[in-house]
Amino acid sequence: MQFAQRLQPLQTNVFADMDRAKAIARASGKDIIDLSLGSSDLPASPHTIAAIAASLQDPSTHGYLLFHGTQAFRQAVAQWYTERFGIPVDPETEVLPLIGSQEGTAHLPLAILNPGDFALLQDPGYPSHAGGVYLASGQIYPMPLLAENQFLPIFENIPTPVLAQAGMMVLSYPHNPTTAIAPLTFFQKAVAFCHQHDLVLVHDFPYVDLIFSDNTPLSVPPLLAPSVLQADPNKDCSIEFFTFSKSYNMGGFRIGYAIGNAKLIKALRQVKAAIDFNQYRGILNGAIAALQGPQDSVKAMVATFQKRRDTFIKSLHRIGWQVPVPVATMYVWAKLPEPWQKDSVKFCTQLVEATGVAASPGAGFGKAGEGYVRFALVQEPDVLEIAVERISVFLNA
Repeated sequence: MQFAQRLQPLQTNVFADMDRAKAIARASGKDIIDLSLGSSDLPASPHTIAAIAASLQDPSTHGYLLFHGTQAFRQAVAQWYTERFGIPVDPETEVLPLIGSQEGTAHLPLAILNPGDFALLQDPGYPSHAGGVYLASGQIYPMPLLAENQFLPIFENIPTPVLAQAGMMVLSYPHNPTTAIAPLTFFQKAVAFCHQHDLVLVHDFPYVDLIFSDNTPLSVPPLLAPSVLQADPNKDCSIEFFTFSKSYNMGGFRIGYAIGNAKLIKALRQVKAAIDFNQYRGILNGAIAALQGPQDSVKAMVATFQKRRDTFIKSLHRIGWQVPVPVATMYVWAKLPEPWQKDSVKFCTQLVEATGVAASPGAGFGKAGEGYVRFALVQEPDVLEIAVERISVFLNA
């Protein structure tokens, strides 16, 4: 039996690898504390669940849902975005519902890249960004994200021959896994660079709300994560992906959307039309309720992860593992102690086997992630403290 060569780069995946390691540890009797997957453990809001529940009783929601049936959702998205960022959005031509932002970022390369074309990706970066490029038979040029550069790529370092063959650049801030944020001036530079080299600028924006305000003085406004379309208000070359998985704790419902250049939206819609219909209308009704209803649950979600961050960081510092305090996301990006800096996979595998604490190896997010480990703050503070106690025993052993 023959398989396509494009499957070769997809043989390994950081989450699948850790899932196997967790299964082995669980089979040996270990109590697993899973900090490896960024899946929120918090519930969706009651008004969101109520909207979905009401839809279940409506037989008209039980059939296929085509694009024009998503109009109410697209209008709610456009209104939310315009109120949030001050950029007008046409819900008919500039918004596309998605089965999560991961689906969108994975399918978009099929609409942009010809075989052999380059995509400029962050290193480290989210695995599905690379997976979509491989499925489109494209090539990847990794843009290293280094601590000394605030985990921002240096565009001037990209070779001219690569740029001549490149079709797209993918960015994502607040960033998974490094937790870095990017100012609007950075996005303005990225837009100018993409204009210069005729690149599509893709921004994956799942952590739009998950940014902590306690890192700024009281005399200045709270930190806000900028949208790439604020740097490209005419949407000349940009498309941005959003999800309900983080802000609204709806990861299992698989609902997201794209906003951006009308031609890019149309092209992605053509790809989707060959692969899937939209998801259940009731889920879209729940998403509308989430966007238009009270936002108390979003504020509570941010406060919860901020509290968990503080607990986890203090506990790590107490055992002597000095890591920076993240200003955004639900993660801690920790540089490994000296004995482990060349093999983050071995560290995470042996950690879960010995202690039951599961984390994600930095190498799983790209070559530049080696020497780091990512902890997802998806457990209550008391469980996080227990996890650090186990980590301490492991490190001392």
